[in-house]
Amino acid sequence: MGQATIRDVAREAGASVASVSRVFNRLPNVRPELKERVEAAACKLNYVPHAGARNLSLARTGVIGVVLPDLHGEFFSEILRGMEREAAMRGRHLLLSNMHMGLGDGVEALRNMRGRVDGLIVMAPHIDPDLLFAHLPASIPAILLNGPENRQGRPELRIDNAAGARTMVEHLVAAGRRAIIHIAGSQGNIEAAERARGYREAMAAAGLVPVILPGNFDEESGHLAVQRLQMQQMEVDAIFAANDMMAIGALVALRDMGVDVPGQVAVAGFDNIPLARLISPGLTTMAVDIADLGARAINRLSAVIDGENVPQTELRYPSLIVRNSTTQTIA
Repeated sequence: MGQATIRDVAREAGASVASVSRVFNRLPNVRPELKERVEAAACKLNYVPHAGARNLSLARTGVIGVVLPDLHGEFFSEILRGMEREAAMRGRHLLLSNMHMGLGDGVEALRNMRGRVDGLIVMAPHIDPDLLFAHLPASIPAILLNGPENRQGRPELRIDNAAGARTMVEHLVAAGRRAIIHIAGSQGNIEAAERARGYREAMAAAGLVPVILPGNFDEESGHLAVQRLQMQQMEVDAIFAANDMMAIGALVALRDMGVDVPGQVAVAGFDNIPLARLISPGLTTMAVDIADLGARAINRLSAVIDGENVPQTELRYPSLIVRNSTTQTIA
Protein backbone atom coordinates (compact mmCIF):
# COMPACT_ATOMS: atom_id res chain seq x y z
CA MET A 1 0.00 0.00 0.00
CA GLY A 2 1.36 3.41 -0.96
CA GLN A 3 1.80 6.34 1.35
CA ALA A 4 -1.48 7.91 2.45
CA THR A 5 -2.45 11.23 0.90
CA ILE A 6 -4.51 14.12 2.18
CA ARG A 7 -7.41 12.79 0.08
CA ASP A 8 -7.22 9.47 1.93
CA VAL A 9 -7.38 11.33 5.25
CA ALA A 10 -10.36 13.38 4.04
CA ARG A 11 -12.18 10.22 2.95
CA GLU A 12 -11.48 8.46 6.26
CA ALA A 13 -12.57 11.51 8.30
CA GLY A 14 -15.67 12.15 6.20
CA ALA A 15 -14.54 15.69 5.46
CA SER A 16 -13.47 17.76 2.49
CA VAL A 17 -9.83 18.11 1.48
CA ALA A 18 -10.09 21.84 2.20
CA SER A 19 -11.28 21.17 5.75
CA VAL A 20 -8.46 18.69 6.36
CA SER A 21 -5.97 21.24 5.05
CA ARG A 22 -7.33 23.83 7.51
CA VAL A 23 -6.77 21.42 10.39
CA PHE A 24 -3.18 20.62 9.37
CA ASN A 25 -2.35 24.30 8.86
CA ARG A 26 -3.80 25.23 12.27
CA LEU A 27 -6.05 27.85 10.78
CA PRO A 28 -8.77 29.45 12.91
CA ASN A 29 -12.47 28.55 13.04
CA VAL A 30 -11.94 24.79 12.90
CA ARG A 31 -14.57 22.88 14.89
CA PRO A 32 -13.05 20.75 17.70
CA GLU A 33 -14.94 17.64 16.57
CA LEU A 34 -13.61 18.05 13.01
CA LYS A 35 -10.09 18.46 14.33
CA GLU A 36 -10.45 15.25 16.36
CA ARG A 37 -11.79 13.27 13.38
CA VAL A 38 -9.03 14.46 11.07
CA GLU A 39 -6.26 13.78 13.58
CA ALA A 40 -7.67 10.32 14.30
CA ALA A 41 -7.83 9.54 10.59
CA ALA A 42 -4.28 10.78 10.04
CA CYS A 43 -3.05 8.63 12.93
CA LYS A 44 -4.85 5.54 11.61
CA LEU A 45 -3.39 6.01 8.12
CA ASN A 46 0.09 7.04 9.39
CA TYR A 47 -0.25 10.25 7.39
CA VAL A 48 2.37 12.95 8.04
CA PRO A 49 1.73 16.41 6.51
CA HIS A 50 4.62 17.54 4.34
CA ALA A 51 5.75 21.04 5.33
CA GLY A 52 6.95 21.92 1.85
CA ALA A 53 3.70 20.80 0.25
CA ARG A 54 1.75 22.67 2.89
CA ASN A 55 3.59 25.88 2.09
CA LEU A 56 3.01 25.36 -1.63
CA SER A 57 -0.71 24.78 -1.15
CA LEU A 58 -0.92 28.02 0.78
CA ALA A 59 1.44 29.87 -1.59
CA ARG A 60 3.82 30.29 1.35
CA THR A 61 7.59 30.62 1.28
CA GLY A 62 8.38 29.89 4.93
CA VAL A 63 10.30 33.18 4.99
CA ILE A 64 9.71 36.31 7.09
CA GLY A 65 11.02 39.64 5.87
CA VAL A 66 12.67 41.93 8.41
CA VAL A 67 13.28 45.59 7.54
CA LEU A 68 15.34 47.57 10.08
CA PRO A 69 16.93 51.04 10.12
CA ASP A 70 20.33 49.35 10.44
CA LEU A 71 21.79 45.86 10.76
CA HIS A 72 24.84 46.85 12.83
CA GLY A 73 25.30 47.75 16.48
CA GLU A 74 24.46 46.11 19.79
CA PHE A 75 20.72 46.86 19.71
CA PHE A 76 20.11 45.41 16.25
CA SER A 77 22.35 42.41 16.92
CA GLU A 78 20.26 41.58 19.98
CA ILE A 79 16.89 42.06 18.30
CA LEU A 80 17.96 39.86 15.38
CA ARG A 81 19.22 37.22 17.79
CA GLY A 82 15.75 37.00 19.30
CA MET A 83 14.08 36.95 15.89
CA GLU A 84 16.35 34.21 14.55
CA ARG A 85 15.80 32.05 17.64
CA GLU A 86 12.00 32.30 17.44
CA ALA A 87 11.91 31.87 13.67
CA ALA A 88 14.04 28.71 13.89
CA MET A 89 11.70 27.26 16.50
CA ARG A 90 8.84 27.82 14.06
CA GLY A 91 10.67 26.40 11.06
CA ARG A 92 10.90 29.77 9.35
CA HIS A 93 13.77 31.72 7.83
CA LEU A 94 14.54 35.45 7.83
CA LEU A 95 15.23 37.72 4.88
CA LEU A 96 16.90 40.93 6.08
CA SER A 97 17.02 44.42 4.64
CA ASN A 98 17.74 47.90 5.97
CA MET A 99 16.72 51.46 5.22
CA HIS A 100 19.36 53.90 6.39
CA MET A 101 17.74 56.98 4.94
CA GLY A 102 14.10 57.93 4.42
CA LEU A 103 10.88 56.91 2.75
CA GLY A 104 12.47 56.06 -0.61
CA ASP A 105 14.76 53.47 0.96
CA GLY A 106 11.84 51.99 2.87
CA VAL A 107 9.62 51.70 -0.19
CA GLU A 108 12.44 50.04 -2.14
CA ALA A 109 13.05 47.57 0.71
CA LEU A 110 9.37 46.59 0.80
CA ARG A 111 9.24 46.28 -2.99
CA ASN A 112 12.21 43.91 -2.96
CA MET A 113 10.50 41.72 -0.34
CA ARG A 114 7.21 41.25 -2.20
CA GLY A 115 6.65 37.74 -3.48
CA ARG A 116 9.59 36.42 -1.47
CA VAL A 117 8.15 36.45 2.07
CA ASP A 118 4.98 35.40 3.91
CA GLY A 119 4.95 38.56 6.02
CA LEU A 120 7.01 41.52 7.18
CA ILE A 121 8.36 43.01 10.39
CA VAL A 122 9.12 46.67 9.80
CA MET A 123 11.02 48.88 12.24
CA ALA A 124 10.96 52.43 10.89
CA PRO A 125 10.80 54.90 13.79
CA HIS A 126 11.92 57.70 11.46
CA ILE A 127 9.25 57.22 8.75
CA ASP A 128 5.49 57.88 8.62
CA PRO A 129 4.10 54.32 8.54
CA ASP A 130 1.03 55.31 6.52
CA LEU A 131 3.21 56.64 3.73
CA LEU A 132 5.38 53.54 3.91
CA PHE A 133 2.57 50.98 4.02
CA ALA A 134 0.72 52.71 1.20
CA HIS A 135 3.20 50.84 -1.02
CA LEU A 136 2.41 47.46 0.59
CA PRO A 137 -0.69 45.46 -0.45
CA ALA A 138 -3.12 44.98 2.44
CA SER A 139 -3.02 41.22 1.79
CA ILE A 140 0.61 40.99 2.97
CA PRO A 141 0.75 40.56 6.77
CA ALA A 142 2.99 43.08 8.52
CA ILE A 143 3.90 44.05 12.08
CA LEU A 144 5.17 47.55 12.86
CA LEU A 145 7.92 47.49 15.49
CA ASN A 146 8.71 50.58 17.59
CA GLY A 147 7.24 52.97 15.04
CA PRO A 148 4.69 55.78 15.04
CA GLU A 149 1.02 54.81 15.19
CA ASN A 150 -0.43 53.78 11.87
CA ARG A 151 -3.98 54.30 10.59
CA GLN A 152 -4.13 51.22 8.38
CA GLY A 153 -4.95 48.74 11.13
CA ARG A 154 -1.54 47.08 11.01
CA PRO A 155 -0.62 45.47 14.36
CA GLU A 156 2.02 47.34 16.36
CA LEU A 157 4.55 46.28 18.97
CA ARG A 158 6.10 49.19 20.85
CA ILE A 159 8.14 50.12 23.89
CA ASP A 160 6.58 52.69 26.23
CA ASN A 161 9.51 55.04 25.80
CA ALA A 162 7.96 58.03 27.57
CA ALA A 163 7.18 55.99 30.71
CA GLY A 164 10.72 54.64 30.73
CA ALA A 165 12.22 58.12 30.50
CA ARG A 166 10.01 59.37 33.33
CA THR A 167 11.14 56.47 35.51
CA MET A 168 14.81 57.26 34.86
CA VAL A 169 14.43 60.95 35.73
CA GLU A 170 12.56 60.02 38.92
CA HIS A 171 15.45 57.73 39.88
CA LEU A 172 18.00 60.51 39.34
CA VAL A 173 15.91 63.03 41.29
CA ALA A 174 15.54 60.54 44.16
CA ALA A 175 19.35 60.26 44.19
CA GLY A 176 19.58 64.02 44.76
CA ARG A 177 20.39 65.08 41.18
CA ARG A 178 18.94 68.39 40.06
CA ALA A 179 20.86 69.56 36.98
CA ILE A 180 19.87 66.63 34.77
CA ILE A 181 20.85 66.97 31.10
CA HIS A 182 19.20 64.85 28.41
CA ILE A 183 21.08 63.81 25.26
CA ALA A 184 18.36 63.20 22.68
CA GLY A 185 18.29 60.65 19.88
CA SER A 186 18.10 61.32 16.17
CA GLN A 187 15.83 64.12 15.00
CA GLY A 188 12.62 62.82 13.42
CA ASN A 189 12.87 59.48 15.24
CA ILE A 190 9.67 58.66 17.17
CA GLU A 191 11.56 56.76 19.90
CA ALA A 192 13.84 59.75 20.48
CA ALA A 193 10.84 62.09 20.59
CA GLU A 194 8.97 59.91 23.10
CA ARG A 195 11.98 59.58 25.39
CA ALA A 196 12.54 63.35 25.28
CA ARG A 197 8.86 63.89 26.06
CA GLY A 198 9.04 61.61 29.09
CA TYR A 199 12.17 63.44 30.28
CA ARG A 200 10.48 66.84 29.98
CA GLU A 201 7.36 65.65 31.80
CA ALA A 202 9.35 64.20 34.71
CA MET A 203 11.54 67.30 34.99
CA ALA A 204 8.45 69.51 35.09
CA ALA A 205 6.85 67.30 37.75
CA ALA A 206 10.01 67.69 39.87
CA GLY A 207 10.05 71.46 39.37
CA LEU A 208 13.32 71.29 37.42
CA VAL A 209 14.37 72.98 34.19
CA PRO A 210 14.85 70.55 31.27
CA VAL A 211 17.96 70.93 29.10
CA ILE A 212 18.17 68.81 25.95
CA LEU A 213 21.27 68.44 23.79
CA PRO A 214 21.17 66.92 20.29
CA GLY A 215 22.45 63.42 19.68
CA ASN A 216 22.32 60.70 17.05
CA PHE A 217 22.03 57.41 18.97
CA ASP A 218 25.77 56.72 18.60
CA GLU A 219 28.76 56.85 20.94
CA GLU A 220 30.33 59.81 19.17
CA SER A 221 27.32 62.09 19.73
CA GLY A 222 27.39 61.27 23.44
CA HIS A 223 31.04 62.23 23.55
CA LEU A 224 30.38 65.48 21.65
CA ALA A 225 27.53 66.41 24.00
CA VAL A 226 29.88 66.26 26.99
CA GLN A 227 32.43 68.39 25.16
CA ARG A 228 29.68 70.95 24.53
CA LEU A 229 28.75 70.94 28.23
CA GLN A 230 32.37 71.67 29.13
CA MET A 231 32.82 74.40 26.50
CA GLN A 232 29.65 76.19 27.57
CA GLN A 233 30.34 75.54 31.27
CA MET A 234 26.81 74.26 31.76
CA GLU A 235 25.76 73.14 35.22
CA VAL A 236 25.29 69.37 35.31
CA ASP A 237 25.19 66.67 37.95
CA ALA A 238 23.51 63.97 35.84
CA ILE A 239 23.34 62.97 32.18
CA PHE A 240 20.47 60.87 30.89
CA ALA A 241 21.10 59.76 27.31
CA ALA A 242 18.34 58.44 25.06
CA ASN A 243 20.24 55.21 24.50
CA ASP A 244 23.13 53.29 26.00
CA MET A 245 25.64 53.98 23.23
CA MET A 246 25.37 57.75 23.74
CA ALA A 247 25.55 57.24 27.51
CA ILE A 248 28.75 55.21 27.07
CA GLY A 249 30.20 57.95 24.86
CA ALA A 250 29.36 60.52 27.56
CA LEU A 251 30.84 58.35 30.29
CA VAL A 252 34.11 57.89 28.41
CA ALA A 253 34.33 61.65 27.72
CA LEU A 254 33.78 62.47 31.40
CA ARG A 255 36.44 59.96 32.42
CA ASP A 256 38.90 61.47 29.93
CA MET A 257 38.25 64.89 31.49
CA GLY A 258 38.93 63.55 34.97
CA VAL A 259 35.30 63.89 36.10
CA ASP A 260 34.25 61.35 38.73
CA VAL A 261 31.26 59.19 37.74
CA PRO A 262 29.01 59.06 39.68
CA GLY A 263 30.63 61.24 42.37
CA GLN A 264 30.37 64.47 40.36
CA VAL A 265 28.12 63.45 37.47
CA ALA A 266 25.77 60.48 37.25
CA VAL A 267 25.28 58.87 33.83
CA ALA A 268 22.30 56.81 32.66
CA GLY A 269 21.10 55.33 29.39
CA PHE A 270 18.23 53.40 27.82
CA ASP A 271 17.97 49.87 26.27
CA ASN A 272 20.29 47.76 28.48
CA ILE A 273 22.51 46.52 25.67
CA PRO A 274 24.99 43.79 26.79
CA LEU A 275 27.86 46.31 26.93
CA ALA A 276 26.03 48.35 29.61
CA ARG A 277 26.89 45.87 32.35
CA LEU A 278 30.44 45.28 31.14
CA ILE A 279 31.84 48.81 31.22
CA SER A 280 33.19 50.44 34.37
CA PRO A 281 31.30 51.79 36.16
CA GLY A 282 28.34 49.65 35.12
CA LEU A 283 25.71 51.74 33.35
CA THR A 284 22.34 52.44 34.95
CA THR A 285 19.72 52.06 32.24
CA MET A 286 16.12 51.33 31.34
CA ALA A 287 16.06 47.66 30.40
CA VAL A 288 14.32 46.58 27.25
CA ASP A 289 14.59 42.83 26.76
CA ILE A 290 15.75 43.41 23.20
CA ALA A 291 16.06 39.76 22.16
CA ASP A 292 12.64 39.02 23.62
CA LEU A 293 11.20 41.99 21.73
CA GLY A 294 12.48 40.49 18.48
CA ALA A 295 11.12 37.06 19.38
CA ARG A 296 7.75 38.54 20.25
CA ALA A 297 7.58 40.29 16.89
CA ILE A 298 8.10 36.95 15.11
CA ASN A 299 5.51 35.35 17.37
CA ARG A 300 2.88 37.97 16.59
CA LEU A 301 3.56 38.01 12.86
CA SER A 302 3.36 34.22 12.72
CA ALA A 303 -0.08 34.43 14.33
CA VAL A 304 -1.22 36.98 11.73
CA ILE A 305 0.14 34.82 8.89
CA ASP A 306 -1.84 31.86 10.29
CA GLY A 307 -5.04 33.91 10.27
CA GLU A 308 -5.28 34.59 13.98
CA ASN A 309 -6.50 37.84 15.47
CA VAL A 310 -3.92 39.80 17.46
CA PRO A 311 -4.29 43.05 19.43
CA GLN A 312 -3.82 46.23 17.41
CA THR A 313 -1.20 47.56 19.84
CA GLU A 314 1.02 45.80 22.36
CA LEU A 315 3.11 47.97 24.69
CA ARG A 316 6.24 46.67 26.39
CA TYR A 317 7.28 48.48 29.57
CA PRO A 318 11.02 48.91 30.27
CA SER A 319 12.37 48.35 33.78
CA LEU A 320 14.94 50.32 35.73
CA ILE A 321 18.35 48.65 36.16
CA VAL A 322 20.47 50.53 38.71
CA ARG A 323 24.23 50.12 38.40
CA ASN A 324 27.26 52.03 39.70
CA SER A 325 27.08 54.94 37.24
CA THR A 326 24.31 56.58 39.33
CA THR A 327 24.40 54.97 42.75
CA GLN A 328 26.16 57.64 44.82
CA THR A 329 23.48 59.76 46.47
CA ILE A 330 23.99 63.54 46.57
CA ALA A 331 23.25 65.11 49.95
